[in-house]
Amino acid sequence: MRRSLPRNQVLIGDASRILAQLPSASIDCVVTSPPYYMLRDYGVPGQLGLEPDVGEWVSALMVVMGGLKRMLRPTGTLWLNLGDSYSRHFRYGAPPKSLLMAPERVASAMVADGWVLRNKIVWGKTNPMPVSVADRLNTTWEVIYLFARQRDYFFDLDAVRQPVQRPQGAGSPAAAARLKAGPRRPSFAGPLAGSNSGLDRMKAEGKNSHPLGKNPGDVWLIPKGGYRGAHFATFPPSLIERPIKAGCPERVCTQCGAAWRRQQRSEVIGERVTARPSGRVMRFDKGWQVLHYRGDLFPTCICDAQHRPGVVLDPFMGAGTVGLVAHRLGRDWLGIELNPKYAELAKRRIAEDRSGPIGEAPRAA
Repeated sequence: MRRSLPRNQVLIGDASRILAQLPSASIDCVVTSPPYYMLRDYGVPGQLGLEPDVGEWVSALMVVMGGLKRMLRPTGTLWLNLGDSYSRHFRYGAPPKSLLMAPERVASAMVADGWVLRNKIVWGKTNPMPVSVADRLNTTWEVIYLFARQRDYFFDLDAVRQPVQRPQGAGSPAAAARLKAGPRRPSFAGPLAGSNSGLDRMKAEGKNSHPLGKNPGDVWLIPKGGYRGAHFATFPPSLIERPIKAGCPERVCTQCGAAWRRQQRSEVIGERVTARPSGRVMRFDKGWQVLHYRGDLFPTCICDAQHRPGVVLDPFMGAGTVGLVAHRLGRDWLGIELNPKYAELAKRRIAEDRSGPIGEAPRAA
């Protein structure tokens, strides 16, 4: 019998077994980083990551992914951080010195299982660990896969846009004409190629980007975590902020589970000034003009029910960074951790951080 969903707790035990005991469609977002293949020994029998070959590691991980697929709401997303390792023998699944392609194997298995792979994000580490190897380049990045359960899902791009402070100009007549003519496709475009209609629309309005900022893209330059606790594979908090802001709704209807969204409306207040004011602004040719954005949360359903915070799950909790950042951003969280020592470390770390105000974004590590 499956129990009700606990919140803001760290559950101790094997992730696949605990997930099987939790209710279906009860999680809004998953952000996690499983043990990489053959890179860490967490000192617990039955741990993931020490399977005889990389194929068995993928199979074991897919059991957990199946539990997550059942627990995620249909509109939920899974953000999966993975790193690769180098083979030392053919028995591991690749020739000696070859990359095992472990993340790619997982991604292929996920797509085959019905997941929709929406992004392959590069986490570029600005402070990578130096290596002594002399016959290849240093590894300075890891991948974060963004998976969805279905075609339409919750994703709040406006919450993670990056400010743009470039001069705006007059609308482009050429862009307006192209927009009026409809989406254009050059003769060499293949069947999966996109169009430039979005760019034409902005240029026709004299804009260089969306008023709330630009899409941050799929290359994130973020330093490794600076946490000095007992756990040696800790997320940097700034890496977790974007997935939670974009993938986990701030409020959810308690009756139907629909995510609340913000009204996207802007209005100009004040005149152009020569000095840059504080707050969110847009720069024009002759100075700065303050923009005020109304982004109050509103329900997207007609239930007329109460709301609750969105819930983010990390089935490989480690030192608890996902729970820590979720609390700072006003979301609920749930963690699962096999090693009791790490579970206690995560609980203590999150409890100590709770003295800070809810909704305060974490600073870059």
